[in-house]
Amino acid sequence: MQANALLPQALGSFVASLLFVTAALFPIVNPLGMAPIFLSYTAGVGAGTRDQLARRIAYNSFILAAVSLIAGSHLLHFFGLSLPAVQIGGGLVVAATGWRILNRGADDPERRAPTPSPEAVLASAFYPLTMPLTVGPGSIAVMLAIGSNAPAASAGNDYLLPEALGGLAGVAVVALSVYVSYRYAEPILRRLGDSGINVLLRLSAFILLCLGVQILLNGYRAVGLAG
Repeated sequence: MQANALLPQALGSFVASLLFVTAALFPIVNPLGMAPIFLSYTAGVGAGTRDQLARRIAYNSFILAAVSLIAGSHLLHFFGLSLPAVQIGGGLVVAATGWRILNRGADDPERRAPTPSPEAVLASAFYPLTMPLTVGPGSIAVMLAIGSNAPAASAGNDYLLPEALGGLAGVAVVALSVYVSYRYAEPILRRLGDSGINVLLRLSAFILLCLGVQILLNGYRAVGLAG
């Protein structure tokens, strides 16, 4: 009888955690906004390679975000790192990546490097396509904050496991959206035409550059407040 009474509350904790993590992570990952950048990295390769790469990125994104949520704060403590250090270092990487893509989008097609091989494209599944382009320092910082606050908020109750499972389910939902957005980026964006994709690519790269600068500023601000 008591178990039947606890089940709705446990389910409610699971759903609330799922929705909270999804709502917090999805806007930062922004899979639809990153789709043009994914296409720029996979230009000239076949649909099969693109599908395999999208699957790898989604899997890597889930692992990276899930580890950050469950054990990220412990890993930072183990290596003696602070969250501002992650933000500053990651912000530099994101800003540099956005700047490079922004300039590459402006290049003359005849001066661009030759199309990379499928093996070379697949080799970039983790860096830079997963980290920092998909799950970057901003996403990791959010997962660290949620993971470090959830145990304290859940201490002394019976719903820690449903909340943890709900958080992982939220990460899985975002990872699935990454796969769908990247896998079907070409047919979706094809309607825009070459000029439309080029404009969207430059806009996405500029937003990525600004995001890196903002993450960098957040890290400096945190260091200043701590000092």
